[in-house]
This record gives sequence, structure tokens and C-alpha cells, in this order.
Amino acid sequence: MRDQRKAEDIAQQRMELISPLLAEGLDPAKARELKVRICEQTSISERTLRRYVAQYREAGFNGLKPKGRGQSKIEDAIPPHVLEQAILLRRQVPSRSVSQLIDILEWEGLVEPNQVKRSTLQEQLTNRGYSSRQMKMYASTGVAARRFQQRYRNKLWHSDIKYGPYLPIGKDGEKKQVYLVLFVDDATRYVLHGEFYPTLDKVIVEDCFRKSILKHGVPEAGFFDNGGQYKNKWMTRACAKMGIRLLYARPYSPESTGKVERINRVVDSFLAEAALEKPQTLERLNEIFQVWLIECYQNRPHSALHNNMSPETAYRSDKKPQRFIDPDIIAQAFLHFEKRKVDKAGCISFDGQKYEVGLAFIGCSVDVIFDPADTDELTIEYDGHNPWKARKLIIGERAGQRPKLPEHLFPEIAESSRLLRAAKKKNDQRVEQYTPAVSYRNVSKGGDQNV
Repeated sequence: MRDQRKAEDIAQQRMELISPLLAEGLDPAKARELKVRICEQTSISERTLRRYVAQYREAGFNGLKPKGRGQSKIEDAIPPHVLEQAILLRRQVPSRSVSQLIDILEWEGLVEPNQVKRSTLQEQLTNRGYSSRQMKMYASTGVAARRFQQRYRNKLWHSDIKYGPYLPIGKDGEKKQVYLVLFVDDATRYVLHGEFYPTLDKVIVEDCFRKSILKHGVPEAGFFDNGGQYKNKWMTRACAKMGIRLLYARPYSPESTGKVERINRVVDSFLAEAALEKPQTLERLNEIFQVWLIECYQNRPHSALHNNMSPETAYRSDKKPQRFIDPDIIAQAFLHFEKRKVDKAGCISFDGQKYEVGLAFIGCSVDVIFDPADTDELTIEYDGHNPWKARKLIIGERAGQRPKLPEHLFPEIAESSRLLRAAKKKNDQRVEQYTPAVSYRNVSKGGDQNV
């Protein structure tokens, strides 16, 4: 299972590299320019880049996973202290190429010649967030933002979070603020899904994203800001598995997400009306929001669309086919993975609850696979075992009989100390190794007379 997870991480990194080359209708000259830029920033060859693109087009995300005996040894190929020195060298001079990093490591005697491969070091630097492309990602270009609009639906989606009103949904009627999540189609300005949520975390973005995909298919790309709800390991993995190119706006550039920001300003008129309605529950707020969204936005003329067409009409009349994928792929993409250590009672702690894993795994670290929307049951994975389910541990009034430990956890009775026997053997070898070559026992007693 660990090898599988590493393979998925590598495929995810490769997907990020080639995503600019997957845009539909990309001009050949532009494609060549992108290839040169990617190769310069990442130090991989153009041949390798072409191979990644071909593998993705042939087999999708799974085609990018490494094959062969080396995939589980990638992290072990470079000692941790050597990798840390390579990162330090890159941070000191971000423009240093991978080849230059290897030269310095070899000249300083930290590694033997040809011990570190360029491709392996590049993958490790990318995995840690220190590739040339990653370090230059947010460099300010000084170029003014220009307006853009995609040609057809589901080519690019935007999303944003807007702070909503306070509702009496806390304990004892305490008022708590709610948050609106929107996913918007770039070409048609159509709101794919919008909903108010009670918390501000990445789970609300995942829920809204999933509902948008189930209703309208998968976009070619997603364009989000750099907030932690959007820029995280889960979002990167989910988009890679569904074949969605993941793009982020430059920091401190709100104009790049202007379309969804414009809709947020329109939502202000709804909030003014909702304040008069005084909804007392989250369900009621979402109910009146959906009515407002359909009648006051989706089906109203939009000045940015051709002939002032409404977003609903523009989206529905678009001739570009929607791309729906296998529900199992969607389900896998929206799962989360975390590690937990099994305690001496055979349980793990997760989300403030205890889940019974099994006494056979006491002291082991297991992988926990779960849907954040439903944590009543978790899937547990451990090397050498088939995945199994773990449910919340119900603590009753009586503890019940203590379960028996598995046989492999009992101490084994020994007849003698293997440590002392091994130490005696090692000592005998040491004495034999250091026995003097010349013995003075056979020197005659009269020898002193010649001194």
C-alpha cells in the first residue's frame, strides 16, 4: 500500500508538470515554447516530457505512475542529509540547475561520483517543494492583468468562499457565521453549485466541488486562489486522479479571480434581502438562496455574454459535450488518507473518537482511508493485509472480559542469552585478530646477555 501511495504521489507530480501541455487546441509553436520552459525549470529532458504526455494520453492518470522495481526505492535512493544539503544549495541560489547541485555535492565529498541521478534528485526536490518551477511560481512579473474568457463550458472553473450572515445555529442558540462556497463556469458565468456551510475549512470546498462534478461533469481545469481550502495536498491529488489541470492565481492579484468576485458582489443583494427574511436555520438560508440564484442570477441577462444571454441559457446551449467520468473514480478521488498509530488497546484515535482496529496491530502505524462527509466507518490498510473496516468504539457501562493478546505478541521463552553468546563469539574473533605475530615465550633465558 505504501508503494502504491508513493506511485500516486509521483504521478501527481508528473501531472502538474505536463498540465500546461494538455490544453485543447494548443498552438504547436506555443507547445514548443512551453516544453522548453518546463525543461529549463525542472531540468528534465524534452524526451522525458514527451513520454509523460504520451503515457497520460494513452492511460490517463494511471499511465503516469512509475513502473518497475525502482518505484518503491525513490526516497531511499538519496540519503536524507544529502537531500537536505541539495535543498540548502537550491535555496541559496534558486537558479542553480540540478546538474550544478550534483556537481557541488560530489566536489564537496558528500556523495560519490554518479551516486545521485539527476532525475531522482529532481523528483525529490519537486516532492519537497524546491523545484525551480515551484520556487519561481509566485515571482512577480510586473505585467498588468488582462481580461480573458474561455470559449466553451467546462473548460475552466472558478471558485471562492464568501463570508455570510450570522445564524443562531450554535449551542444554546449562539449565533455563528456561515460561509458561501461557489463554483462558477468561466465561459458562461453559470453557477455550477453554491451553498452556505457552517464551518470554514477545506471540507466545505470538497463538498461543493463534488456536487458540481456530479451535476455537470468534470472540467478541463480549475483556477483557484491560494487559500488553504484550495491549495492543499487533497485538492492536488483529487484533480490529478480526475484529469483536471490545477491552476492557482498569483498571490495578491485579486483581478485574476475577478469573475467569481463579481458574482460575490451580486450575492450581496441577496444577503440584504435575506436579512429582512431573518432565516433561523442553515437549511432555510440555503432554500431561499437557491430560489434567488435561479430567478435573480442564472436566468437574468448578463452583460458579459453574447447578446446579453443569461448564464443558464449560455451553459445549456453550449455544444461542447460534458465529460462525465466513472463514479468509482470520483469516489476514490474524494477520499482522504491519514496515518494513525494503534494503541495498546488495539484502537486508533480519529476525529475525537476511538475506532477498534485489532490487537494484532498494537504499536503499528496504519493507513486510514475515509470520506470526510461520513466518518462512522473507516477503511484501514496495512502492508500484507487486505483492507478492512473499522467502526466507532462504543463504550458501555461494563468493560467486559479483557481480550486475549495474539500469540505473536507474547514473549518467547529462551533457554539461554543469545546476546551473551553472540558477544562471546565476537570477542573470540577480536582476540584472534589481534594475537601478536611474535611470541616471547620461546626466547632463551640467556638472551639478556646480548642486550
